[in-house]
Amino acid sequence: MTTSVLPDTLAASFAAARRVADAVLFEGYVLYPYRASSAKNRLRWQFGVLVPPAWATAGGEHSHQRTECLMEPRSGARLSAELRFLRAQRRTVQRLLPDGTFAAADELALPDRLLVPWDEGVEERLTCVIDLPTLLAGHDLPLSLPAGEDTEDVHDADGRQIGRLVRRRAPIEGRLRLTATELDGPYRVLRLTATVENTSTWTPDGPADRTAALPRALVAAHLLLGLDAGSFLSMTDPPEWARPAVADCRNEHTWPVLAGEPGHRDVVLSSPIILEDHPALAPESPGPLYDSLEIDEILTLRTAALTDQEKREARGTDARAAEVIDLADTMPPEVLERLHGAVRALREVTGEGPATPDDTHPDVPGLRPETPWWDPESDRSVDPARDRITLDGRPVGAGSRVRLRPGKRRTDAQDLFLHGRTAHVEAVLHDVDGGVHLAVTVDGDPGADIRREQGRFLYFQPDEITPLEDE
Repeated sequence: MTTSVLPDTLAASFAAARRVADAVLFEGYVLYPYRASSAKNRLRWQFGVLVPPAWATAGGEHSHQRTECLMEPRSGARLSAELRFLRAQRRTVQRLLPDGTFAAADELALPDRLLVPWDEGVEERLTCVIDLPTLLAGHDLPLSLPAGEDTEDVHDADGRQIGRLVRRRAPIEGRLRLTATELDGPYRVLRLTATVENTSTWTPDGPADRTAALPRALVAAHLLLGLDAGSFLSMTDPPEWARPAVADCRNEHTWPVLAGEPGHRDVVLSSPIILEDHPALAPESPGPLYDSLEIDEILTLRTAALTDQEKREARGTDARAAEVIDLADTMPPEVLERLHGAVRALREVTGEGPATPDDTHPDVPGLRPETPWWDPESDRSVDPARDRITLDGRPVGAGSRVRLRPGKRRTDAQDLFLHGRTAHVEAVLHDVDGGVHLAVTVDGDPGADIRREQGRFLYFQPDEITPLEDE
């Protein structure tokens, strides 16, 4: 049996997970400086784009996502699935001519904005709730969105119509397939497989063109999966007994993590962006900035520094870009200051603690804000440029050549690309917890000199580094 009504027991968990899922949905939607004329915004949407199969063959992108994860359902459990994505809606600009007809235009100038052609993102979703017998048998949910067209009149400051915006939507065809297989073992565990496919029969007309394929694509596609009775297992840090089964799961172009509040295991977010279990938005974040994985503080400052003409074009590019401009222009200084950073590790160890007076540090009770909690200048026992450590019986310090072997459990995907590369050690650093970190520049990096001047190094722990024999 299937339905589309979300069970009440999952409403709160899905609501918490959607806050992060919304960030995934709009990650990279419009890039700084938020203008359609910017070269950065001529190649948009890099995450979770499922294109028609013909373009996947011609253009090298994907037409499907496959998610596999493990779950422990209880008796009578139902699976809730929610496929979420953006639909590219092509907006063109037309100018009103004296004879009452309309002609295509490059722009329409208004006092506060400059309207230009642009692809807008329309939120779409496909939902279903399936009982276990149906899930074990396998269930296909078709997706079919018809073509459409809307127009919006544009008026000047005096109320006279000067043109219109025409928004066109291409048809989208797809499918969500859900199935589960019961695994052998001492516990009742099911492997859930969820496949999202773009099934459009559209083919490129002439030379392959991503711009033509995007209106028929599922953009930023991701899944929310929930159990109203039972729980999911972490794919990142599963219990020991489940590791072989987790290793057998096949995930393609997406990765499932536990979502919602920490400690809850009833919802999974399968995202095209690499996330950790229970991802959350930073409480300091003032709102969505839509740029692709930028730092909020830097992005806000740079946005506020745009010229009035640049802001005018950004406001006309997209309604969400206009919100970012307004947010940067009206942000109070105390909110901007909060973006500069927060020490969370101390809260994890000490807990929130009782409320502290206004003149004490928010993270370290009893410490006044003007008192640094650790001053490296006062600790003469460390010298990053001269300190050395012993690895494999050889001293390693600034100037040493090493080979990088990043650890799989505490590194990110970018570091894994450096596995086996050689590097120069620039400094040996000691943290306040007694840990040692080696700052390095990678051999062959054309930007190594700039990184060295700016002190922007890559950091590895001693067990992730092997001294080279020539040292």
